[in-house]
Amino acid sequence: MPVATYCLVAVDCPDPAALAGFYAALLGGDLKQDSDDWYDLYAPGGHRIAFQRAEDQQPPQWPRGDNSQQLHLDFEVTDMSAAESLALSLGAVPLDLDDQDGQRGFRVYADPAGHPFCLCRA
Repeated sequence: MPVATYCLVAVDCPDPAALAGFYAALLGGDLKQDSDDWYDLYAPGGHRIAFQRAEDQQPPQWPRGDNSQQLHLDFEVTDMSAAESLALSLGAVPLDLDDQDGQRGFRVYADPAGHPFCLCRA
């Protein structure tokens, strides 16, 4: 029997408002400010991502293993080109776009704070 219930993923970043805005524009949903140091995104489907201030947060160096990425977020998309265009226009940075002629099924980006995330073919 489980003893815990999933609540959220918290993402450290130097500017919670800006990073929460990036993900709200990418995913949709409702953005709520708890304080200047904490924002919650209630994304469609009932998922919650929180963004908390961490002034000294250092982004990982993709794909190096000596500077651990800790975690990354995956997002399913039905139109990779449209999703990529939107992500890039919002400030995402391409890290690994080689999807092996569509065989791999995902592409890797960094959000504006440097956290890796993937757009994955649905």
